[in-house]
Amino acid sequence: MADSCIAGFAEELDDLAKEYESMKELHKKYKEKLEEVQSMQKKCATLVGHQKKRYKEIGDGIKEKSQGLSGEEKAKCNELKKLVEDRKKNCSEVLDTLPRSNNFFLSTTLGPVSVSILSKKDRFAYKEEYEQFKLYLSIIMLVGATINTFFIKNRICDACYHFLLVWYYCTLVIRESILRHNGSRIKGWWVVHHYLTVLLTSILLIWPDSVSYRMFRNQFMLFSLYLSVVQLMQYYYQSGCLYRLRALGEKSDMYITVEGFQNWMWRGLTFLLPFLFVAYTWQFYNAYSLYQISKHPECNEWMVPIASLIFFCLFLGNLITTSGVILNKLKAKQSTTSSPKNKGS
Repeated sequence: MADSCIAGFAEELDDLAKEYESMKELHKKYKEKLEEVQSMQKKCATLVGHQKKRYKEIGDGIKEKSQGLSGEEKAKCNELKKLVEDRKKNCSEVLDTLPRSNNFFLSTTLGPVSVSILSKKDRFAYKEEYEQFKLYLSIIMLVGATINTFFIKNRICDACYHFLLVWYYCTLVIRESILRHNGSRIKGWWVVHHYLTVLLTSILLIWPDSVSYRMFRNQFMLFSLYLSVVQLMQYYYQSGCLYRLRALGEKSDMYITVEGFQNWMWRGLTFLLPFLFVAYTWQFYNAYSLYQISKHPECNEWMVPIASLIFFCLFLGNLITTSGVILNKLKAKQSTTSSPKNKGS
């Protein structure tokens, strides 16, 4: 019986031997192709870098020489400028398909490991996973804020919730840095916003269970509850815009912000904006409340004035950035509707 089992294993190994040799040969070819691809990537990066440098020099030269020209010569210079800009744009598109060095934050956080996503399919998958991550964490934070607001009032539970917030925003900073590294046009303020929020939630985490903490605790939990609801609304609005824009072929796979909304987006946006501005106003109210608490006789914690300042910075940055985006798009919309082409249609 044992001999027959051993013979069976020997037959299976003999059958796998051919497949094993085939696997080794395929793996050898794979390594050769991988080395070839890496060599081609380096050559492409060198050529693109040279091309971009020369186009910049030529563009600057054309701009300098075109001053004072008129008529046909001016028109030729404008054509050359357009050609240079088109070539520079094409070079940027080529760079998007090549690995690039990490920025300072990613290098210090993740080390030298490459986070370049070269395939459009992989970029889309990463973006999808990023959006789902925000959705799931928003739901978890909504549940946590609800429990802490209405059912449990315990400093340990509060600390767990604050730790969740710290972890969430730290993760967002890293994920959004990877998105920006791969071409996503996230506005600089939102990156700064998340750095400030990491600092704020860290302060809330280490804030001792004092008189000042208890004075602000319920207000913050209610604010967190409201903010989680707004984040869910933002998710559904932004994901709807993103999918429609991608279906129309108007934006890249890594597009993430609402800075390019179209006419058909105004319906959802006009519904969302009041909730956003209420959240911004609440941030200002938090800053004011903390400032008043800092003057309380029993308030000795340094966290209070610092948290007040951060809330005020968040309010101001959010208000200015969102208002600026809306005003810019309103101007763009008005200029489009008032153009001669639209008037004649």
